[in-house]
Amino acid sequence: MTATSDLAAETKAILTEIGVPPDRYTGGTLAVTSPVTGAEIGRLKEHSTDEASAAIAAAHEAFLSWRNVPAPKRGELIRLLGEELRAGKAALGRLVSIEVGKIISEGLGEVQEMIDICDFAVGLSRQLYGLTIATERSEHRMMESWHPLGAVGIISAFNFPVAVWSWNAALAIVCGNSTIWKPSEKTPLTALAVQALFEKALKRYVAEGGEAPANLSTLLVGGRDLGELLVDHPQVPLVSATGSTAMGRAVGPRLAGRFARAILELGGNNAAIVCPTADLDLTLRGVAFSAMGTAGQRCTTLRRLFVHDSVYDRLVPRLQKAYGSVTIGNPLESGTLVGPLIDKQAFDRMQAALAAARAAGGKVTGGERVENGYADAFYVRPALVEMPEQTGPVEQETFAPILYVMRYSDFDKALALHNAVPQGLSSSIFTNDMREAEIFVSSRGSDCGIANVNLGPSGAEIGGAFGGEKETGGGRESGSDAWKAYMRRATNTINYGRTLPLAQGVKFDVA
Repeated sequence: MTATSDLAAETKAILTEIGVPPDRYTGGTLAVTSPVTGAEIGRLKEHSTDEASAAIAAAHEAFLSWRNVPAPKRGELIRLLGEELRAGKAALGRLVSIEVGKIISEGLGEVQEMIDICDFAVGLSRQLYGLTIATERSEHRMMESWHPLGAVGIISAFNFPVAVWSWNAALAIVCGNSTIWKPSEKTPLTALAVQALFEKALKRYVAEGGEAPANLSTLLVGGRDLGELLVDHPQVPLVSATGSTAMGRAVGPRLAGRFARAILELGGNNAAIVCPTADLDLTLRGVAFSAMGTAGQRCTTLRRLFVHDSVYDRLVPRLQKAYGSVTIGNPLESGTLVGPLIDKQAFDRMQAALAAARAAGGKVTGGERVENGYADAFYVRPALVEMPEQTGPVEQETFAPILYVMRYSDFDKALALHNAVPQGLSSSIFTNDMREAEIFVSSRGSDCGIANVNLGPSGAEIGGAFGGEKETGGGRESGSDAWKAYMRRATNTINYGRTLPLAQGVKFDVA
């Protein structure tokens, strides 16, 4: 690995370019380190619970004003946000790579995803459609309408530090809500940058004649106590939370206890089935990216691979070769495909999972730490583990580049194993057999929220609703009709006649 420049100085330069005041990332108590070198790159001031409570109250007041702005005009603000993101793409993408450890193309890709959802939301601002409903009563009209919900809480994870915010915020704001964002403590600098870009867009919006309140987008910096405050606060009717299944088990009941809504994006133990007719060249590329991209730290990372007996001995040796030759190193350098794990805790969990796999009879290729000259940076070679059966660590999600490979001979049994884990986020099948493909995406096939054919489970476009089933939480973000989660539904009946017929023929005549 070549020597890395002073990341703290580069981070400061990027934040200055984007427009973040230095006092927001210096002199505080929350130390932020880059996984690229393990060095500190910022120190943020944390909000107290009193400050956070005041911010939530202010966000609620912003909602009360913003809901009165027509939706197409709300869309204009998001259009301007998209423009600011386009202008700041290179800088923000670089910052994502520094703070998360993603390779350059993935850092830029995450910002492009934000731009894409802004485009989607702008179009949506003219398509918040209700329904006209047939009524049995003459001279009556019945309709369904949708209204803004309130101040929306967003709790994001480290691995997609800005894109997940945009999936929620772009839709929520177009729908007439305000937002309160609590980013991961591991990646708050990118959140500061995004908030600065939003403030630029808001300033332009007002300068061009738009009416918008202050505190439309609020950022809370701090730890778990601030997340709990969002979850429990009566002025936050919806919380969208991304993280572990354990986090979801804590968040879900607390929201339900006060009848608030939840959008939960939790664990994913994603699998793919490789069938006898699969195009093995295509399969190799699809598996390699899905399993090794982002150093295995995507919720949609491929973690289990079922390979048919007839192609196992042709595909697996090629995968082992790819795992042994993939370029691991500084994600800021061109040519690198696999950057670092986020921290030592992630490395330790990976090693524990590999030890458990060996104890269960697994044959491990790779998985060792790759020396890089930085004691506090954790680079690893992705691990490919041939397992005799689906057991032990295979049934758990380890947020690291581990791919468990298993043979199968019967398609129905492979499909049953595919579905026999608690998580249900993303899935895929590699086949040129129409029946296998159609079964996989049918009601008797994959039980995941995402089911792909001839591409891996990792990576999604904003046009489709994103989320999963079972212990993945059941929430949906981004495209399709996910906007309905950020609004409340009302059924309206209007009597424009001079009589009062009752539904179902009920008679109730009074003198």
